[in-house]
Amino acid sequence: MLSWSHFVAEAPHVAEVFERRHRATKNLCLLATLRSDGFPRISPMEPRIFDGHLVMVGMPGTTKFQDLARDPRFCLHTATEDPYVGDGDAKLWGSAVDLEEKDFHQRFVEDLFAESGFDLRGREFDPFYVADLEGASSIELEGNQLKITVWKPGQGERVVYKS
Repeated sequence: MLSWSHFVAEAPHVAEVFERRHRATKNLCLLATLRSDGFPRISPMEPRIFDGHLVMVGMPGTTKFQDLARDPRFCLHTATEDPYVGDGDAKLWGSAVDLEEKDFHQRFVEDLFAESGFDLRGREFDPFYVADLEGASSIELEGNQLKITVWKPGQGERVVYKS
């Protein structure tokens, strides 16, 4: 599994754009999954970076988690509010992995409570999804060109400019 820590080491620029946009939208992202009929589904999600992992947080039993249980592939997109992407934009894709480490779950909810006051302490989580990243990209405007940075595991980042 490729953790958030490894992603940041291999793709520091894309990770920085993702984290900047993630903070700017108060953690809001859009999650793309595949419905049971094969069509795509877009759902809001507030993923959190914790202890070297990108934790895919949400209400248990929702359709997005049913989708991931059936087919773990996803795409996560930072919420866009500026059609000119003046602050950049990022997409991550990969597979959701059920991290069954109960001590990790409890450390996560303690941190979540300390940071936000949202109290999930004492709850059991099944599943508890973290991202296994398989690719990512970011876009930024440089002058009148789009700077597109693309990453795949083991290949580093490459930059393409589009006019």
